[in-house]
Amino acid sequence: MLFRQPRASLFLRTATIIIFGVSLLAACGKKEVAKTESDSLIVKIGNVAPLTGPNAHLGKDNENGARLALEEVNQQGLMINGKKITLEFVGEDDASDPKQGTQVAQKLVDQKVVAIVGHLNSGVSIPAAKIYSDAGIVQISPSSTNPEYTNQGFKTTYRLVGTDAQQGPVLARFAIDKLKAKNIAIVDDSTQYGKGLADEFEKTIIASGGKIVVHEATNDKATDFKAILTNIKSKKPDIILYGGMDATGGPFAKQAKELGINVKIIGGDGICSPTLAQLAGDAAVNVICSTVGVPKESLANGETFLKNYQKRFNAEVQIYSPMAYDAVMVIVDAMKRANSTEAAAILSVMPATNYAGLSGQIAFDAKGDLKESVITLNQYKDGKIVTLEVVKMQ
Repeated sequence: MLFRQPRASLFLRTATIIIFGVSLLAACGKKEVAKTESDSLIVKIGNVAPLTGPNAHLGKDNENGARLALEEVNQQGLMINGKKITLEFVGEDDASDPKQGTQVAQKLVDQKVVAIVGHLNSGVSIPAAKIYSDAGIVQISPSSTNPEYTNQGFKTTYRLVGTDAQQGPVLARFAIDKLKAKNIAIVDDSTQYGKGLADEFEKTIIASGGKIVVHEATNDKATDFKAILTNIKSKKPDIILYGGMDATGGPFAKQAKELGINVKIIGGDGICSPTLAQLAGDAAVNVICSTVGVPKESLANGETFLKNYQKRFNAEVQIYSPMAYDAVMVIVDAMKRANSTEAAAILSVMPATNYAGLSGQIAFDAKGDLKESVITLNQYKDGKIVTLEVVKMQ
């Protein structure tokens, strides 16, 4: 015979079980809330550069510089408005292509990044700038030199390098004053960077009384320059200006020497990398190039940066990674000054930036250009970049 519990006793037991279960759930809920509150706030910083294509080595260099800065900030710890912040690196590949660049720019906006480091190429930074402007997100390019980038009037657009309006004339004056060139040939790669630099150079040469014997155009994917160089050889120039990147500049210099053209080839920051020496071989000795920043050996705390970079990535700094590093640090500095990680707050304090970076003291004019920048002239000796002259621009 089954023993029946009194109805009241059964009710009390059931109620006790329910109350215990609810209490347990409530306790679990409190622990979950505490855990959430103790976690750091994730803040996304976007980085865009060519990670595929002929400029991938330069794009990776930019990415490495930005990543190194972000990792160091996280390691040191960051508190904003009483909250622990963890920076998240969100990288995209623009392949040096304007169309792909605008697509990944929108992708980063949709991912709610609070600021952008990029792009590498002027021809990509310029169209992408409108997307960031429409979204109200700060864009800091570590490497885009075409003046048009900051001439578009966007309040979100900044750069950490000098412009081609500075670089072109410095190269031209060096060609005339130091190399004593009178008859000059020009070749550009038809990009906004390469043609922009060549045009600025040409204007100064003509204004200074020099003669342009020929101005040829190629493209940024060319590999064979012999037809252009044969024509140039017939003009007997004193020097050649090449406006383009190292991926094409190296073969250009090598083929020039093979054709018996032994005049100096001068170019801008795009060719001034360790990779050019590898591609040009012994013809690198004929190359003089400018960089839009201080020499590596003059970087503030540069020895530590170069050592940490080599240790972290097992690679040599190419050109722009110090500026990409600085770009992240400038964004973090803006967060601290705004006491906020919101994109709008970061943007609001950017004009008042006055930050001591690897590449120098960083402050911006009304357009987003550096108030003070440096153009460094270099040559190659034994495959290494050696400083010739440092020109301060104001």
